[in-house]
Amino acid sequence: MIAAGELQSFVPFGREHCKNHPNAVNLQLRQLQPASELWSSDGAAGLVGSLQEVTLQEREKERWHLRKGTAPDEVEYEEELYVAGNMVIWTRGSKSQASYVYKAFTVDSPVQQALWCNFTVPQSKKDVKDVVEQTVCIVQSSCVNVHSMSGKDFISPLPFQVSTLWSTKFGLLLERKNITVDGHMSPIREPLPTLFSMLHPLDEIAPVVCLFESRLQYVSDSALRVVFTCHEPSIIMTYDTQQCTHTVWTLRKVTPEEQTTVLKCPEQPGPVHTPNTAPSFLSTHLRNVTRLDSPASPLHCHALHNQSRIPASPGLHSRVHSPSISNMAALSRAHSPGIAAPSFSGAQRFNMSCHTPSPRGHSILASPNSTLNETALLPEMEPILPDLCIEQLWTETSAISREKGCQASKVFITSDLCENRYLCFLVESHQQLRCVKFLESNETSQLIFASVTVIPAKDAAPLEDIHTMLVLEANGSLVLYTGVTRVSKVFVPGLLSPTFSVQNHQPQLSTPLENISTPARATVQHMSRLEEVGMPSPVLEVRSSTQHHESSWLEDSPFQQAAPHIHTLRDPVSNRVTLELSSGSMLRITIPEVATSELVKRCLQAIRFILPKDTAMKVLVKWYNSYNAPGGPSMHLEWNLFVTCLMTMMGYNTERLTWTRNLHFEVPLSPVIAPKKARPADTGSDEDWGYLRCSDYHWQVSLRPVVAVHGLEPVSPPGGVDNQESALGLESSALLFPHIPVLFYVLHLLYEDLKLDELQRSGARALVGLLQQLAKDLQLEDFIDLYWRDYPSFIKTFKEACVIDQAQMELMTWPVFLDGEAPCVFSWLSRCLRGQDVAPFPYLPGICERTKLLVLSYALYVVGDEDAISTNMLKYLSRLSAGQKKNTCDPFLRRQSSVKPAPSSGCLAEKLVVWLTSAGFTLKDLESVPFGVALPIRDAIYQCREHPCSDWSEEVCALIGRQDLTKQAHKVTIANRKSTVGLNVMLEPPVTSEADEEEDGMTDLHPEVTGLIWSQDLRVQEVRRLLQSSRPVRVNVPHLPEVSDHEYIEEKENKLLQLCQRTMALPVGRGLFTLFSYHPVPTEPLPVPKLNLTGRAPPRNTMVDLNSGNIDVPPNMTSWPSFHNGVAAGLKIAPASQVESAWIAYNKPKSADLANEYAGFLMALGLNGHLTKLATLNIHDYLTKGHEMTSIGLLLGVSAAKLGTMDMSITRLLSIHIPALLPPTSTELDVPHSVQVAAVVGIGLVYQGTGHRHNAEVLLAEIGRPPGPEMEYCTDRESYSLAAGLALGMVCLGHGSNLIGMTDLNVPEQLYQYMEGDTINVDVTCPGATLALAMIYLKTNNSSYIQCMSFFVLFALAFTPFSLDPSRSIADWLKAPDTMFLLDFIKPEFLLLRTLARCLIMWDEIFPNADWVTSNVPQIIQENIGNQEQTSVSEDLNMETLVQAHDYIIAGGCLAVGFRFAGSANSDAFDCLYKFARNFMQCLTTSTATVVIICLH
Repeated sequence: MIAAGELQSFVPFGREHCKNHPNAVNLQLRQLQPASELWSSDGAAGLVGSLQEVTLQEREKERWHLRKGTAPDEVEYEEELYVAGNMVIWTRGSKSQASYVYKAFTVDSPVQQALWCNFTVPQSKKDVKDVVEQTVCIVQSSCVNVHSMSGKDFISPLPFQVSTLWSTKFGLLLERKNITVDGHMSPIREPLPTLFSMLHPLDEIAPVVCLFESRLQYVSDSALRVVFTCHEPSIIMTYDTQQCTHTVWTLRKVTPEEQTTVLKCPEQPGPVHTPNTAPSFLSTHLRNVTRLDSPASPLHCHALHNQSRIPASPGLHSRVHSPSISNMAALSRAHSPGIAAPSFSGAQRFNMSCHTPSPRGHSILASPNSTLNETALLPEMEPILPDLCIEQLWTETSAISREKGCQASKVFITSDLCENRYLCFLVESHQQLRCVKFLESNETSQLIFASVTVIPAKDAAPLEDIHTMLVLEANGSLVLYTGVTRVSKVFVPGLLSPTFSVQNHQPQLSTPLENISTPARATVQHMSRLEEVGMPSPVLEVRSSTQHHESSWLEDSPFQQAAPHIHTLRDPVSNRVTLELSSGSMLRITIPEVATSELVKRCLQAIRFILPKDTAMKVLVKWYNSYNAPGGPSMHLEWNLFVTCLMTMMGYNTERLTWTRNLHFEVPLSPVIAPKKARPADTGSDEDWGYLRCSDYHWQVSLRPVVAVHGLEPVSPPGGVDNQESALGLESSALLFPHIPVLFYVLHLLYEDLKLDELQRSGARALVGLLQQLAKDLQLEDFIDLYWRDYPSFIKTFKEACVIDQAQMELMTWPVFLDGEAPCVFSWLSRCLRGQDVAPFPYLPGICERTKLLVLSYALYVVGDEDAISTNMLKYLSRLSAGQKKNTCDPFLRRQSSVKPAPSSGCLAEKLVVWLTSAGFTLKDLESVPFGVALPIRDAIYQCREHPCSDWSEEVCALIGRQDLTKQAHKVTIANRKSTVGLNVMLEPPVTSEADEEEDGMTDLHPEVTGLIWSQDLRVQEVRRLLQSSRPVRVNVPHLPEVSDHEYIEEKENKLLQLCQRTMALPVGRGLFTLFSYHPVPTEPLPVPKLNLTGRAPPRNTMVDLNSGNIDVPPNMTSWPSFHNGVAAGLKIAPASQVESAWIAYNKPKSADLANEYAGFLMALGLNGHLTKLATLNIHDYLTKGHEMTSIGLLLGVSAAKLGTMDMSITRLLSIHIPALLPPTSTELDVPHSVQVAAVVGIGLVYQGTGHRHNAEVLLAEIGRPPGPEMEYCTDRESYSLAAGLALGMVCLGHGSNLIGMTDLNVPEQLYQYMEGDTINVDVTCPGATLALAMIYLKTNNSSYIQCMSFFVLFALAFTPFSLDPSRSIADWLKAPDTMFLLDFIKPEFLLLRTLARCLIMWDEIFPNADWVTSNVPQIIQENIGNQEQTSVSEDLNMETLVQAHDYIIAGGCLAVGFRFAGSANSDAFDCLYKFARNFMQCLTTSTATVVIICLH
């Protein structure tokens, strides 16, 4: 006997909700009564309004049914569909969450039926799966309301009266009510179709056809009633009320050939209707109306009812309180019929038959191939094409009694513990549960029905999760069955057993929920004494037709009135079922599971797989009774109980084996604190010697006579080791004794699979104890050695072995696969890594899936066999099967020796990752694989992570750790789904905020991707906030009392002027932040963020503007910031974007205020490479306009687009703007100075790195270009000289001493003269010359004098106006002076350029630390600044000059570190630069004396 658990009273949740549910105003107000009472009207108004309508049949009781639901997170719950009156309540609830109302519906008329149904919506594309709509169908007298979980609502009118609706795999199955036909029309009518289908609420209802004995017919037998439908497999069961037999049919879609057969009408003799004589549809329609206009016709009321009511207003048929109905949702289906509600003639198609009567045969009537009767005045209409067809599979034979009223009251499908499936139907009148065993054929995928077993039962309910069913016997006992095998009786606490003596009952009994007690827990020693623990016996399959039914003793006993007994079983879900008692109350009980331990479940699965089904069934039933006895294993762990039970069935005496005997005394961990151990004494004692003599090591050593110590007493084995091994034997008559070898092998394979899971390490250690005992008794030395190697300290405690003689060995079944070496998965994987040949590894399908996964992964990625996961799977895996007699590892299944071309590792890595994902392998599973085993898989994942494919699914991207690609794949999936469904909605609706009101230029960033890259903080949002320039800045100036209002306004404007400097610098950072993040739309202009130079002053948020005239503002202050703002906007455009000349011209602003931004936009297009698309005519148009900033941006842009190409057209364009490149006799052009500067830089860009002599000579001369005789070049000479120097550096970029063909120009010496010459204005020429020298010798690390210098160069240097030491290097020229005299001749900003230039040349000597930065400071500066506090400063030294020189040199060194380690994320470089940046920021707020100290630190 087993005990049921979790006993609790059951009340449908919808009942309480209906009491408080708001009914509609136009509906009758009725009060919901308990289940034992009927519905009745309440109040005078209700009675007056409903006396003529309310009948006894309308007052129906409440109804409900439950089912199992699964949430997306795999959390199971129960769903209840409750029906009462006009209301339907859909509730959900689980163990962890209380029940709640999911949806509630209220309709106009009483609900006849409510059920769940899934409709399939086919898709137009072949590769797209069909969409399954989960719906609730509410049946009324005239229509069916369908409400889907996606929010769609449909109303499907019914053209006839329906008795029952059934949910099937394909949709709804409608069973027509059998209405008596009028006598006048019966001679010309044949039986109407009785079974119809509706595949979608918008589809037309179609009759169901039947394929019976190769004949295709409509299902039109009124005696045929549907009693059961099933989704998987797709079958229905019917009952013939005339022949009293049950029949099982397969339900499928009709084939095109069957549809063609329905449409065919064979010719018969008689007059042929021609088109001229054929009545029109309208006349036929009117004639039918006239013919049916008789009040006596039964079709009159029904047809007119459909005609007048259905088209009126479909919205009045239903009203839903939660959720709201969308009446337009029904129009979303593209292939819906044109008319949702059938017309009069449409309804007539179901109410009249257009065929002649045919003889009835075998419960199916009316072939559609018959023709019209000549005398019938009926419309000529083609038959409706059927959608579904039923085909007979099985019917009851004459061996089973056929008596009237034996229709099945309950039908269900159940399976036993060995996965045999049964179709069970309860014949309540005979108190029989008839179980039909069926199985699937492998070839035709059809169901084959086998024998029928009859079980005496009053009621029954299936328990799907534990593969059993609960049977209520006639005497009131609850019995658990698995299939047709009786397991045990079920004890329900709180209910007296039906076998309780009547004379012993008490006069006053408690209710079922009071005084619930749990019986004393049984122990494992008494397992054999439990009731019904013995081997199960299947119920006899043959039952006499004259069997008399035994009446329950409860029927005539007075005890029935005192103690409630179980009346029926209902609402089975998972392993829970409701007991309806005779008192009217209901109890919800839970039947215990077969096992709760994952290890025990897998062992039982392996045992069931390998043993014969009858033997496996006995083992499982024996274990179930032992484990689920009343009280269960209290003092024993589940695994210990399983080992004891299994070994007992193998023939072991677990009381004599020490380690199994100790299992009875093991208890699980408890919070009881262990007593403290006594502190060991420092000195030894005699007990220590005795402990050593009794140790395991001393006993093993003493067994060797050579090393045995003489003079000692004989050593007894340590505790627990029995010398009388011969006394331990096995009982050969045990159930599992012949199967010990095969059970040992499958448990060993399970052990190998557990070793591949780190989370199952404890389970493997527990299993190895059982395997060690079996291997020692079976004398399998290879397995014993393997277990010793895996767990040496644990295995050495197993000393005992049972003797199995040769006769007993012959009684065992020894499989062939046990003759080889012990399979070890680690050894197999190791041989793969070494490149050795490997034999197929054995595995259990469905049980050792981790082994299969890793073995094939190694075969694919390590061995390099691309077909290992498809066609060559048998080369690496050997599948075990029950009853295997020969080795499946035949020679043709082994690895072939032919050498195949080795595929690339990248291709194998991609295949492995995609295959692992298809097998359900995730990162969580990878973490549980032992690290050494997982290394090849991690290597493949690393390769795929570096080079991912764009078409991978979300699961693959998640496996390789590229969640950023997962978001993109998800967006692509949604986009494809959106295009398939055709919904014009945005994927993610924009979130409106204040930042979106003004375009900030950073809206094109993808927060889904950036959030995955920087998921730990909000740095991206913070950077975006700092770089936005479209909103006014906050001008917070305190208003002091002594400050007047006018002065206060000036202070705010001065503060705003300082803040505007920061705002005008933001476009540079924004351009870098949003680089290549935007793909322009050809029909839309490029959005350019506004450069807002206004402010808001708190607390009133008043506007502060610089245009008031209160302060002096620099003229044209916003020209270059606007230019840079346009550059930042243009840099957003990705290089791969489609940009045309027309779009560039389309972005030209109409307002002159935005011309500067457009000029920057043109320059950015050149940097992106898109300005090459600009037509020559547009270039000419822009240059002739004379707008200075536009010319600058255009010249720089086209030059950058032609970088290093020496393009002649661009060269001519630039030469027009440079007087030095024009012929001497050319006309002087009035070119603005800034445009000349841009043209000079453009020459450097077009000729970058080419070493062009002519341009280099011109640019070298232009660095020191004099003001001219008429001082025409006297203004802004610094910018022109700097541009010429930069251009010269770009032309000769990185050439160093290899300036071919330019040795006579003496470029280094000339540049040095521009830096320190006496006859030239070095304040103008020094910056350009310094940077030119740095760019020419960039990264050359020139530490010695130019060794390639020819003799002529040395000779020329001797006659130069300045003297050069031949030992000095180019880098030494750029060192800062080390004397105070020379420092006074050099501007501090020039020291910055010199330091930077020297570091760029000595590129490899830049180190990211503060010592290297300060090493650039001359010794004289370091000594005098550092000692100014200790010693007096000399009068010859100018401290201000020293401090300025120190700061500029440090800044140059920091700039060099930034260039050297740009984009490297070097932490040392960051710490170094951060330190100096903090020092300089502190200098801004401190005095001059403190500045020196700060700079030194």
